[in-house]
Amino acid sequence: MLKTSICGVKLENPTVLASGIMGVSGASLVNVSKNGAGAVTTKSIGLEERKGHPGPIMITTKHYGMNAVGLSNQGIKLSMPEVVYAIKNSRSPVIASIFARKVSEFGVLSKEISKTNPALIEANISCPNVEAEFGKPFATDPDAARDVTKEVVKNTKIPVIVKLSPNVANIAKIAKIVQKAGASTINAINTAGPGLAIDIRTKLPILSNKTGGISGPAIKPIAVKAVYDIYDSVKIPIIGTGGVISGEDAVEMMMAGASAVGIGTGVYYRGIDVFKKVSDEIKVFMKKEGYSNLKELIGAAHNV
Repeated sequence: MLKTSICGVKLENPTVLASGIMGVSGASLVNVSKNGAGAVTTKSIGLEERKGHPGPIMITTKHYGMNAVGLSNQGIKLSMPEVVYAIKNSRSPVIASIFARKVSEFGVLSKEISKTNPALIEANISCPNVEAEFGKPFATDPDAARDVTKEVVKNTKIPVIVKLSPNVANIAKIAKIVQKAGASTINAINTAGPGLAIDIRTKLPILSNKTGGISGPAIKPIAVKAVYDIYDSVKIPIIGTGGVISGEDAVEMMMAGASAVGIGTGVYYRGIDVFKKVSDEIKVFMKKEGYSNLKELIGAAHNV
């Protein structure tokens, strides 16, 4: 009932661990898989080790999460064994996420990570909390998004996901451009913002970086709108990410056009078994409403 696929990669259910802190190690990815994720995504991997921003790097309220992790990672050489471990031991397909400062570095990373043979490669071109260091995210510039996509695709035979930013005037236009450049899947969206939260007692920003990317329930309508718009513009699958914490959230995202749904901050709200909980809730909804498979849900809002 819950089976779906992304570029020929089969998922037992449509939930996908979004790239973030739960994907740092191979053991963590395997643990998430055991807790029901249909696929798991590594934390974004760069060429060299990066410490990221100093703490505090994350806050969570009942309405939203905000983080400025700063793309911390141990670099491609040390990350590859972790990816290999996850691939060998995970029940779910493993997606390798990469990021870079330059277009050429994306090519190097794509070639290197392909040696581990992940199911899919995700090009993270849209992180909003390192703008001061990296400049404008690639995802906010059509030409840059196109160039990065071409470079990643040129250096691998593995299907490529491009993760887009909501901070653009027309995300569907960007999606169409990266599809033409060779992307096999779109992931929409990355965190929104950046935003700012202030401690009213100290009068200081809560995050050490001051600003951070916004996630959680507050951004779900933005993500649903992005997926809805992209669905009408491309012929490739979409992973809908942003604010999904329940089965009904996931159904809404799929009706907008997503073939699978990314879950990140939802782990905070409902625990590491949020993937199983969401999948079970999707089943309950489908049985109650008379749906027999996910294909009937995907894009359903476009057919009324």
